[in-house]
Amino acid sequence: MTQHPSLKSGAKGAKFRSVPKRYEKVKELSEKDKWDAEKDSVYRLPKVKRVLFKTKKTKGPVEEAAAEGAPGAAEEAAPAAKKSNK
Repeated sequence: MTQHPSLKSGAKGAKFRSVPKRYEKVKELSEKDKWDAEKDSVYRLPKVKRVLFKTKKTKGPVEEAAAEGAPGAAEEAAPAAKKSNK
């Protein structure tokens, strides 16, 4: 029986998890100097907020010229796109 694609794990399908595992919490707290391995326990750890940053994709110089409507830019962009696909 095959596994549903949404249930598969691995590097390809690694998604952002808002709730970290215990070792991830300890790692984040130790980086912020809020956890000491000798005196603190791994139980009852404080909450750690995790934020996902989405970055906008920037256009390349050829794509910007084509988007602005520069004369001749569309003809230059088309051959460049064909070369990059090969």
